[in-house]
Amino acid sequence: MILITASISVPLSEVELTAIRSSGPGGQNINKVSSAVHLRFNIAESSLPHLYRQRLLSLNDQRISKEGVVIIKAQRYRSQDKNRLEAIQRLQALLQSVTKTAKVRKATKPTRNSQKKRMDKKTQHGRKKTLRSKPMVD
Repeated sequence: MILITASISVPLSEVELTAIRSSGPGGQNINKVSSAVHLRFNIAESSLPHLYRQRLLSLNDQRISKEGVVIIKAQRYRSQDKNRLEAIQRLQALLQSVTKTAKVRKATKPTRNSQKKRMDKKTQHGRKKTLRSKPMVD
């Protein structure tokens, strides 16, 4: 089970893990052993709540395909087990990021004093600029 929140988890049966050949370090061993892991997670067919599925699909993330499948390739380690664990952890982090709701921004109005200070500063800056100009000669 992939734990997302205290009450929500995804069974590993919904995650498809495939071993592929890695392009990372490994020397001659790299041509013989499939140490990288390809993780595929279909959002539409998952047991996630509808709200979280919608948030996942609306994310602008390159790991989510047009068909709604999360594809993660893990190849940091030379060990397949470590790569499998890393891929699952990255999926878990992605799913957890969707559970947090963003704070609603409350529009605030600048105080009258701050507006006055801003306008005074602008007029002072303008005066400074006019003093820098060449004097008018008649």
